Amino acid sequence: MMISTWSEWKRYPRPGRSENIEAPISPGIYEVRVAGSGALYAFGAVDNVAQALSLLPVRTRSWFGRRDTNPPPPLEYRTCATSTKADAKAAADRMIGRRDTYMSGAA
Repeated sequence: MMISTWSEWKRYPRPGRSENIEAPISPGIYEVRVAGSGALYAFGAVDNVAQALSLLPVRTRSWFGRRDTNPPPPLEYRTCATSTKADAKAAADRMIGRRDTYMSGAA
């Protein structure tokens, strides 16, 4: 299994601005967190990291279809390219297992 290293954390593009996502157009893992707190916002093992990040729902809508007046929190993301989606899924499962082990030990 070939897995590369994580990228640096980058600011997630804000809605309504012409900012770009810098991510591999290949299988891999992505992690998105709230910039201020480090709270996990999204995580996934996918076929196309750039596409998955571009499709994340970062703008909420109210029940009546109007745009929510509260902007999403500032987000940041990092990526890790892999050879195949199966490699990405296996690496993500290991990461989740380590996190669960850590959290159960810390509780």
